[in-house]
Amino acid sequence: MNSTAPAQPPSAIALLPLALFLALFLGTGIYFQSEGVEYAFYQLPSPVAILPAIVLGILLSKQAFEERIATFVAGVGDSNIITMCMIYLLAGAFSTVAEATGGVDAMVALGLNIIPAWFLIPGLFLIAGVISTAMGTSMGTLAALAPVVLGIGEATDISLPLLAGVLVSGAMFGDNLSIISDTTIAATRTQGCSMRDKFRANLKIAVPAAILTVVWLMSYDTSGVPLKIPEANLWLCLPYFAIIVLAVMGLNVFAVLGLGIVMAAAFGMVTVDYQWVKFSQDVYDGFSSMQEIFLLSLLIGGLSGLIRQQGGLAFLARFVESVAGRVSKHKQRSSALGIAGLTSLTNFCVANNTVSILLAGEVSKRLATQGNLARRQSASLLDIFACTVQGALPYGAQALLMGASFGISPLSVSLNTGYCFILGGVALVMIIWRRPLEDREPEKQEAAA
Repeated sequence: MNSTAPAQPPSAIALLPLALFLALFLGTGIYFQSEGVEYAFYQLPSPVAILPAIVLGILLSKQAFEERIATFVAGVGDSNIITMCMIYLLAGAFSTVAEATGGVDAMVALGLNIIPAWFLIPGLFLIAGVISTAMGTSMGTLAALAPVVLGIGEATDISLPLLAGVLVSGAMFGDNLSIISDTTIAATRTQGCSMRDKFRANLKIAVPAAILTVVWLMSYDTSGVPLKIPEANLWLCLPYFAIIVLAVMGLNVFAVLGLGIVMAAAFGMVTVDYQWVKFSQDVYDGFSSMQEIFLLSLLIGGLSGLIRQQGGLAFLARFVESVAGRVSKHKQRSSALGIAGLTSLTNFCVANNTVSILLAGEVSKRLATQGNLARRQSASLLDIFACTVQGALPYGAQALLMGASFGISPLSVSLNTGYCFILGGVALVMIIWRRPLEDREPEKQEAAA
């Protein structure tokens, strides 16, 4: 991100604002967790938790006061940050409109119509993955599927923690791949690559992990389980599939989401008497659903500008590179390990995969440049390890939601998210035993969409 003055030499002190933000966010979550409060790590809104860190960053700066504010504002107004925020709004609008017109029910019904009873457990994983890929939100997917799957669990002797873990696994699989997911948006914008290239790089790791997960889940015998399929108009699935196809074809993301919103509304008007007034309200509700991540992205952009100008990001990059270099002498491999470690550690602290990508994004981009790592690879690694840790955290939103919905411990949910553990393992194997850049394209082809 650009600042209004040259960056200072590497400085650990410049990282204090980031440490303050993490301490407030994590400390508050731990406290409320100990008090037994639901969604403990979401009691203190992250855009509020970052405000004291911004004040500290301004106070630590050696610039004139007006220049400090200018540096912060330049970070907020960075083109990548603004583009990311606009995509958030469109993604929220599409998800809300498609859900309001019955698209989610249609996707669930389609999946349950396709899978046989003996393939129920891996089938639920795949359904959650497809819906999450289409919706771009793991939480929205879990909220939509939880009542259906809970009913299946209560009518059978299938373990509820297993069902909950399978849903979280599928939701994280789709969230990691989806082109309208906030994690994908954050990863591609911070690394400066196209969503299509990041998607292709992700497939090489996510698909093998998903296949291993399906093979593992097939060991559960569910051939005698009765299925109750909700009534839905399957034509409402088309807008979801359309945005996936258009995105993979390389169409600009703004055009993809814009067409998706129009298609979802049009199908709703034809099939369920969806009204224009309701459409406008749902679009605004979709915008509102992105309020927290929208504000946080802007504020993190400003804080990153301050930290960067004061030499904090340069210090962090040098430190991570040094540690990764001791693990592996291979330049590209050490950069990849550095990105994986930094993202995992950040997500462990903040329990939010999008926030962790935003925090680790600029340092990861620097590590990728120094290690000659392709931008699509660094974006893919950012998203993969953020989703891996997020899905396995017992205090993450996904485990907390499923624990509350199923009436079970969030820890039992996280212990059954097998895909997340498999994904992390597959990614590490590919980093260690494969050259990450063996098919690297010229940098000019990796410009952001």
